Amino acid sequence: MTSQSHHDPEYLSGLASTFEVVPNEHPASDEQREAMIDKPAFGQLFSDSMVRMTWKQDGGWSDRKVEAYGPLKLDPAATVLHYAQEVFEGLKAYHHADGSIWLFRPDANAERFQNSSKRLALPALSTEDFLGSVAALVKQDAAWVPTRREYTLYLRPFMYASECYLGVRAPHQVDYCAIASPSGPYFPGGVKPVSIWVEDRWFRTGPGGTGFAKCGGNYAASLVGENRGAQHGCEQVCFVDAASGTYLEELGGMNMFTVHKDGHLETPSLTGTILPGVTRRSVIQLAQDEGHAVTETMIGLTDLLDDIRSGEVTEVFACGTAAIITPIGRFKSENFDETVADGGSGPLTMHLRDELLGIQLGEGEDPHNWMWRVC
Repeated sequence: MTSQSHHDPEYLSGLASTFEVVPNEHPASDEQREAMIDKPAFGQLFSDSMVRMTWKQDGGWSDRKVEAYGPLKLDPAATVLHYAQEVFEGLKAYHHADGSIWLFRPDANAERFQNSSKRLALPALSTEDFLGSVAALVKQDAAWVPTRREYTLYLRPFMYASECYLGVRAPHQVDYCAIASPSGPYFPGGVKPVSIWVEDRWFRTGPGGTGFAKCGGNYAASLVGENRGAQHGCEQVCFVDAASGTYLEELGGMNMFTVHKDGHLETPSLTGTILPGVTRRSVIQLAQDEGHAVTETMIGLTDLLDDIRSGEVTEVFACGTAAIITPIGRFKSENFDETVADGGSGPLTMHLRDELLGIQLGEGEDPHNWMWRVC
């Protein structure tokens, strides 16, 4: 594939054509759909269609279909219900001003999906099948992509062990699905600084664990900390490392950056306990494009608090597919409560957000060819 080929919708159309389309016999009416995509909350509504595929040990992947969105049938002994063998991804379809629909770096999501699957002893899904599945779903439900600015069609591909078996081993049957949800901003209040609870009692993952994989267990492990944060008035939680309890890792569902007074940025290193975010990777590139040095390093909690107090750290922000880039205005725990600078949205944070969103919405140049046209 050339560097420009994915700008041609025929490329993804070719991959999507390998999926048989069985239309939903009872789709939402135009009026119902328009009401649903007008101002949807994040992840609460779903489009007419979904993608299904099945993998079997003796035959590989088969039964590639786009079909009506609906409940899954699972045997009570399905492996996923007992041993949590599942992985997922998250990416978005964007409506551009000329009516075209695009995806942001879906090849990076395909790569991470493969890495997550390997860690959970699930079969690999080829990049072509991953791209074809999400393109087929978006093409079928293109009318579900919101046109309101910053509203998107959020895509959730996922894979789970569906074999009926209670033994502990790699599964012999796996199902893959992809669903689509018209969604608005991740934080309902819009772009404003969030407060972060620093959790040092419960850990999201540990060395040699599943931290780098996008699997439900990591998120389930974060919920106790997130609930503790909510009880203390915080919107998100940031975990410290399980080995020493002294280094910041990531938020419950996002990566984190600090901005220093000389203009350089720091972000926690990918040590195997942190999810390698696609947005994180993109922010690093955008910051470097504009001459900002970016250091991937171990960020000590004590060091960060000292740097906030001294003014060395002038901005902190979180980033992820759902939240894009969100300023962080405060860090809190049972032992401290520190406000970052004046607690507002820092200029570099908002500039990077505008740059990234401009690329995704087709309002700015795409120098790295990150956008893939679907139709």
